[in-house]
Amino acid sequence: MTHMKLKITGIALSAALMMCACSSPSVENTAGVAIKYDNTTKTVTLYNGTEKVMSGVYASFKYCDKMLAATDYADCQVAINDLSDNFGTGKSLTLSYSADSLPDLVQTYYVYDNLQYVLTDFTVATKYGETATNYMAPVNTTSITALPAEGDNRALFIPFDNDCFIRYKSHALGFDTLRSYEVTAVFNNASREGIVIGSVEHNVWKTAIDMQSASSDKLSSLVCYGGVADKTTRDSKAHGTVSEQVVKSPKIFVGKFADWRNGLETYADANATVAAPKAWNKKMPFGWNSWGTLQFNLNFKNATEVSNYFASALQTDNFLNADSTLYIGLDSGWNAMSEEQLKKFVELCEANGQVAGIYWTPFTDWSRDPERTIDAAPEYRNKDVYLYANEKPQELDGAYAYDPTHPAIEAMMKKTSELFRRCGFKYVKMDFMSHGIMEGDKWYNPEIHTGVEAYNYGMQLLNKYFGDMYLNLSISPIFPSQYAQSRRIACDAWNKIKDTEYSLNALSYGWWIDRVYQYNDADHIVLRDAEESENRARVTSSVITGLYIVGDDFSRTGDPKVKERAKKFLTNAEVNAIADGRSFRPVEGNGEMSECQFMRTEEDGSVYYAAFNYTDRDTTIQLPLQRIGIKAGSVEVKDLWEGTTSTITGETDNINIPAKDAKLFKFVVNQK
Repeated sequence: MTHMKLKITGIALSAALMMCACSSPSVENTAGVAIKYDNTTKTVTLYNGTEKVMSGVYASFKYCDKMLAATDYADCQVAINDLSDNFGTGKSLTLSYSADSLPDLVQTYYVYDNLQYVLTDFTVATKYGETATNYMAPVNTTSITALPAEGDNRALFIPFDNDCFIRYKSHALGFDTLRSYEVTAVFNNASREGIVIGSVEHNVWKTAIDMQSASSDKLSSLVCYGGVADKTTRDSKAHGTVSEQVVKSPKIFVGKFADWRNGLETYADANATVAAPKAWNKKMPFGWNSWGTLQFNLNFKNATEVSNYFASALQTDNFLNADSTLYIGLDSGWNAMSEEQLKKFVELCEANGQVAGIYWTPFTDWSRDPERTIDAAPEYRNKDVYLYANEKPQELDGAYAYDPTHPAIEAMMKKTSELFRRCGFKYVKMDFMSHGIMEGDKWYNPEIHTGVEAYNYGMQLLNKYFGDMYLNLSISPIFPSQYAQSRRIACDAWNKIKDTEYSLNALSYGWWIDRVYQYNDADHIVLRDAEESENRARVTSSVITGLYIVGDDFSRTGDPKVKERAKKFLTNAEVNAIADGRSFRPVEGNGEMSECQFMRTEEDGSVYYAAFNYTDRDTTIQLPLQRIGIKAGSVEVKDLWEGTTSTITGETDNINIPAKDAKLFKFVVNQK
């Protein structure tokens, strides 16, 4: 509903143009953010105060297999209007380009009072009939001048989803090409100044930012466009073509920030303004998931034993959330139980002060059997429901993708949700969601043009049938984000230090995602077959990320050593208190693999700080007090794992981190 409101507002502005006769019209807000149009080049310049952030900016799109740009047009009419919508009040600058032989192009820049960024989008429309395109780029530029001439300048790679063990990456400038998905930050690591650019609308387009950098001090080109479809978006064919009387681009966010981390968080907040995170009025889940160890050995007996173990051994010793609740989840393999057993399991969980969870994959066929009848819709076979691209069923992770718009999908959702509801489940882990956003030859619903449209269609149905349950997405795209309370931040992570490092790679450059979902999910913590130092690091990685879920076998036949480790590492009250769903942010942004230092500042001025050693050798690091916002003076430091307290009176101090381990501190500045 928010998205529609903004879309209608944009149309209303375009329809109520007040022409400006200025040769170089501009719009500026009280924060010093300004857009200035140059009639000679038919491009705009974005300012942050007196500083040029980007210049020579223009829109482009594909039409009849030809690339067209705003600079191709002979005429442009300019209008400045008052602006009021969910982002606030301000001014808009609308550029209406026209030419006899070309579609009309209307681009609007939205500049809001006190906001440190601008938004922009554009529409194209032919004079007769429908317009068709699968590529729209609101931002093209070869002039980005807002980075220091020297120093560690970098650009982020943000992946489209979290499948196939994909990794985030901070790239030093000087690369040939770099493509980031939905958003990127281009910044100087030392000063932290940076530009953030990305899409805040995710209803039609898959958005990418293509960059080139010929030197270490600047980008030589940047294009932010809707219409990407490649291996990283899990596609084997081009982005779907949108055919409408008026076709609209994604709305793009562009801002210059003193701290690129603030910029990404502000970007996330802008997305949440367009599509609010799915509501949740309870505390962040703590709990257990069966896939960590039991996997397909899951059965009624060991599941109930696990529930009883948590109730007797861990819930009474600080391992429970702020609602005094645990979530006990059955993952893949739960269907080996009867409905009666599932009901009894839920009843036991409730008696133990727990919420029972379960698992489903709504957009996948794991049988890969085209002739198999759909149980919930016996008039259809699998081959009727598959998503085809280049006339072949789309396969990912060993499963065929279903068309989310096919009526058989809704029938399966209805049947499955009714089963879950009859049994009493209130938490569902939804997995392999990326199958539902792939591009196809066509969809059952003829009004669907793109994979993103199909995914939104399917997710709206999912909320129709499962919307009263807690939804946790596992393998999934980052956006759209409004359909579930939480999302796995990376792919599977288990017990070793390499799993901790991999999970923290996503936190390093994707921590801000907890602002478009209620919580990030660091995956299940597994303690078995690992050193104690690795256990401590893995638990720390979870509590600073989001959902606090463990995955070992705690049934009667489970390893007693693991249960001892659980008592040691899962019951630290001060560590567990950190796990409230607010992700830590990175201290730096130039890690070779992942960042190893993370922080969170509290309202009272105290600072939590976590440092990791991913190597098999002890290491000593210097505490970055200034970088984490602590001024020189008397600072009380508590080591939360050791339970010891000390005082730092100088500007810095050194700490030793053993191999494959982590340190977790709380800094309290002495105000006396």
